[in-house]
Amino acid sequence: MNPTKAAAPGPALITPNPKLKLLDQIREVARLKHFSLRTEQAYLGWAKRFLLFHKKLAGGWRHPRDLGAADVVAFLSDLAVVSKVSAATQNQAMNALVFLYREVLHLPLEGLADRVRVQRPARLPTVLSKTEVQRLLKSMEGTAQGCDCN
Repeated sequence: MNPTKAAAPGPALITPNPKLKLLDQIREVARLKHFSLRTEQAYLGWAKRFLLFHKKLAGGWRHPRDLGAADVVAFLSDLAVVSKVSAATQNQAMNALVFLYREVLHLPLEGLADRVRVQRPARLPTVLSKTEVQRLLKSMEGTAQGCDCN
């Protein structure tokens, strides 16, 4: 690397006001990053659910700084297995927690996306066979408009 060239600056980190409570810090960073109100509300909701999940497990409140990637994986796995949420919901929860750790707490969650991100199942269209279409059209009543269905 050429020492005379400066490295390209990365995205600016926003440091939330440390005097604010955690949820207010999330709200502050989301607003400074111009998130939509609905995204802000969703991310706050997922942060609350994450904290409540670990409160129930540990028997008391634990700050997310004291939790790590394994705790995030446990929460997301519980969503999928126990709550049976969709892939899109699980991914939204993961994005909210990645935002919390990366943008608000400035703590890395190493390898989380590789271990947790789920793919939506492929949806195959339902296609009728030629015989099924003929049977369907024969069972219909009324006047056929422009159909030569003999």
